[in-house]
Amino acid sequence: MCLAAFAIRLQSGFPPPGFQPWTACCRLPLLPPATGFHSVEHRIPLQSLDNAFDQGELRAWHERLLKVLDRADDSPLPLVGELKIDGNALALSYRHGVLERAATRGDGSSGEEITANVRTISSIPLRLQIDDPPEWVEVRGEAFIPDDTFAAINNERAARGDALFANPRNACAGTLRQLDPKVVAARRLDFFAYTLHLPDGPSPANQWQVLQWLEQAGFRVNPNRELCDGLNGIERFCDRWEQQRHQLPYATDGVVVKLNDLRLQNKAGTTQKAPRWAIALKYPAEEAPSRLLKLVVQVGRTGAVTPVAEFEPVALAGTSVSRATLHNADRIAELDLHLGDTVVVRKAGEIIPEVVRVLPELRPSDATPVQLPQHCPECGSNLVREGDEAATRCVNSSCPAILRGGLRHWVSKGALDVDGLGSKLIEQLVDRGLVGSLADLYRLDAALLASLDRMGDKSATNLVEALEASKQQPWHRQLYGLGIRHIGEVNAKALAAAFFSINSLAAAALEAPEQIAELHGIGPEISASLGQWLRTPANQQLLQNLQSVGLSLEANASEQQAASQAGADADGVLQGKTLVLTGTLPNLSRSEAKALIEAAGGKVSGSVSKKTDYLVAGEAAGSKLTKAESLGVTVLSEADLTALLQP
Repeated sequence: MCLAAFAIRLQSGFPPPGFQPWTACCRLPLLPPATGFHSVEHRIPLQSLDNAFDQGELRAWHERLLKVLDRADDSPLPLVGELKIDGNALALSYRHGVLERAATRGDGSSGEEITANVRTISSIPLRLQIDDPPEWVEVRGEAFIPDDTFAAINNERAARGDALFANPRNACAGTLRQLDPKVVAARRLDFFAYTLHLPDGPSPANQWQVLQWLEQAGFRVNPNRELCDGLNGIERFCDRWEQQRHQLPYATDGVVVKLNDLRLQNKAGTTQKAPRWAIALKYPAEEAPSRLLKLVVQVGRTGAVTPVAEFEPVALAGTSVSRATLHNADRIAELDLHLGDTVVVRKAGEIIPEVVRVLPELRPSDATPVQLPQHCPECGSNLVREGDEAATRCVNSSCPAILRGGLRHWVSKGALDVDGLGSKLIEQLVDRGLVGSLADLYRLDAALLASLDRMGDKSATNLVEALEASKQQPWHRQLYGLGIRHIGEVNAKALAAAFFSINSLAAAALEAPEQIAELHGIGPEISASLGQWLRTPANQQLLQNLQSVGLSLEANASEQQAASQAGADADGVLQGKTLVLTGTLPNLSRSEAKALIEAAGGKVSGSVSKKTDYLVAGEAAGSKLTKAESLGVTVLSEADLTALLQP
């Protein structure tokens, strides 16, 4: 590619019709990075696919398809098998053969316009390589990051001290939403095309011809595809690639099966969410055996002790895994874990490692059972398990682990949002005895901070200023930052809206707890937890100390006015409803979705139960979606939620 063409791939603008990148001069200026993305409507809805998780479900789909097509004969129905690339769907619009617009899938009806970024992907042609291109055509496919590229990106990030990407799919999604196309170009994304929409003129007659058309037009099409004469051939294709997929240089998570004949596709039609003529057969979660080396425990900010299994490293879903949480003592007992056991490990949802089971037949004869320690590994205090609670806890409020966790929570984005105070610095402050409580943070000075490891004068000054600015955070953030059990961001907002200061909240919690329990979404458990926290002398002293260093612990006039107005408008469409968010929404961040729900009177919970009214599910929804479906909970897409919130 010449320099001019490369410049076109990096610039935010769009070449005019008739522009020839291979003949242009090289004096093209690069435009500055984009300031954001805007939403665009898809000309044709970009539906998701229904899933099958085994051959039985695949055959059931095939039977439904035959009924829809009213095919009573035994002649095979030609099907196309294509590998399901674990990436991010894109819709590419070409006018007169030139790339005009690129958009993300979004909610299927609309997505984000990311044309400038997509122009940096070398496997996506800027101009179709065919004679007499149609006036308009839309091509769809999957953007992805190859495994070796992903490894190189993470190595570079590790060298810079940046957080690593969890997997190639997440890295690809984050890359496509970069505001600077040059960053996208550096990440070296790839693309496979698989769908074509030609509204006018002659069109291919079947999906196999569509893939051939795309190749001729200059797109990369996955070579590992097969035209099968019926279901038996597709089943063999799926079986073969379940075994061979690990030899590929990119991630796949299943096989997409499509009816080959486009005329029959139109006859089969679609449901509200998915086409009837296609289905995705998802591979089961990858599992691998490993040897259990030891059990370690981590102490969280509430004192909860989390056991973690450490085992010999194994490769799972493209990454090396050597640790997995065991949740609590009950899970350890259920697995009957012994040191030296051979355990089977998998990644739940292809992301979170978990120990699935033990292979007792491989247990060493001298293996000893694994148990939680009786004493806190941080402070040596006795660990306690209260009533029927699953968690085991350290109840020493002076425990360094609890203090470190409390400090991290206090400065987090949802709470006081103090920039520049990370985990490493917090560890130094606690280990050197410089900070013994939340209030001590506000007694630090720049000279002292500058003497710490990896802290210079400028960083120290900035941190002191950030701490001072955090005193102006709203009352509900201060309440959430205290880290009281069962009081998350949503409950903190509800409590702060009903009680405008820590004094009025404490009076209700200690003298009339029923006032708190009756608040929507609160209940007696949260009320009791709040009362217990406020009765603790150490916490009473903490509140006094926070106020002495300048924290108001109360709502200002504008916050009170907003809360009063919200109470007057408490007839929102979601009033009294509980919603759960899961997966990645196409346009809204998690915090934006929560804000919309709360503004409409709803509550956002972190877990699905019989009391859940709606589950709002995005991409990679995982176990919450499965549980919601088993409980009969209504599942909403982002578009469904937006429609529900319309006046």
